[in-house]
Amino acid sequence: MAQAARIELYSGVYLTAVHTKKFKSSVLGATFLCPLDGEGASRNALIPSVLRRGTETHRDMEALEAALDELYGGTIEPVVRTRGEVQCVGFLGSFLDDAYTLDGSTVVEPAAALLGELLLSPYKEEGRFCPDYVKGERENLVERIRAQINDKRIYAMTRLRQEMCAGEPFGVDRLGDEAHAAALTAEGLWEGYQELLRTAPMELYYCGSAQPERVAAALKEALSGLPTDGQRREMPQAVRKSAPETPRYVEEAMDVTQGKLTMGFRTGCDLLEEGYPALMVANALFGGTTTSRLFLNVREKLSLCYYASSQLMKYKDLMLVSSGVEFDRFAAARDEILSQLDQCRRGDFTDQELESARRSVVSGLRSIPDSQARLEDYWLGQAVSGCGEDPAHLARRVEGVTREAVVTALGGVALDTIYFLKGKEG
Repeated sequence: MAQAARIELYSGVYLTAVHTKKFKSSVLGATFLCPLDGEGASRNALIPSVLRRGTETHRDMEALEAALDELYGGTIEPVVRTRGEVQCVGFLGSFLDDAYTLDGSTVVEPAAALLGELLLSPYKEEGRFCPDYVKGERENLVERIRAQINDKRIYAMTRLRQEMCAGEPFGVDRLGDEAHAAALTAEGLWEGYQELLRTAPMELYYCGSAQPERVAAALKEALSGLPTDGQRREMPQAVRKSAPETPRYVEEAMDVTQGKLTMGFRTGCDLLEEGYPALMVANALFGGTTTSRLFLNVREKLSLCYYASSQLMKYKDLMLVSSGVEFDRFAAARDEILSQLDQCRRGDFTDQELESARRSVVSGLRSIPDSQARLEDYWLGQAVSGCGEDPAHLARRVEGVTREAVVTALGGVALDTIYFLKGKEG
């Protein structure tokens, strides 16, 4: 398996480089890490989209596309993500790997230079972002925020997070909210951009056939204009809370034909904990796979849900359940989901179920190196959390998870909040 090298380029600026000859393309990315908060989330989310509109040398998107075409049709796109309570904003690019160029030319250095240009040399008018670019991208951001309500399954999960984690950074959406987004100006966005450059830690990523030292040199040169007069901040520890004695229940009515029952649990465990591999297996056993209790019993056998699954928020000590139900079957579905969890807590599952869950988790981890997108996503999360464990090592830990460890892990899982999206007549 390809190993990841971690190299510090500047104070608070790190490169994770995966050297591999497995792919015909190479991936190059740069991400600013920001504490997730309601005031700055929309501003941070807007910055990479505005940066992508033009640079001092390539003043509009047409010129940027021409530059990318010269790099064998490469791409660099804005990316906004969250990892736990950290907002990750920047760019992710894909280019032809140097090993496959027709004339032996190199792509790494010019691609790194163009990435640095996007990050550090934006097109400006009167000393700040172009107002037309800001206006256009601000409107796009507002529309993206508004459009989130269209997918009711995702909307219900978002609302669960907002209700369950009200007052916690995790309750803030990666794009922020419409009010803050609509109020952004070219001047305010420029100030936020300058703050990012001075104080935000930066994670760089490369996956391809070039040696890590060569990539590091190219990126160090491309980012030599980064400000050095500020102290890059440390990322805060994720907020941890205990579940209330009486779980909260939140109900919302909309014009929908299918109810969305979502449930949030506090686990007391994230990926930095020793018991996290056991929790991964426990989640797979309960609702994380097509051989899980929720899928086979609640959905298939009892037909209480159109879909039912659980997922871990591995950078935050939460497990979330998502299901689609008939309005009048809400109580039956809720009770059966909790009953299945209680059975798993008691160890009331077969050795075959345990082995199936374990194999599913191990298979998922071992397949990560087969996808450049999953590799990048995995190593970004590891960098944000400060965990250097590779997928293969984590898979070996999962293989050693016992029945007793699964029961222990589930013993710390407690229901916090239920959110139900029902129809207006339901």
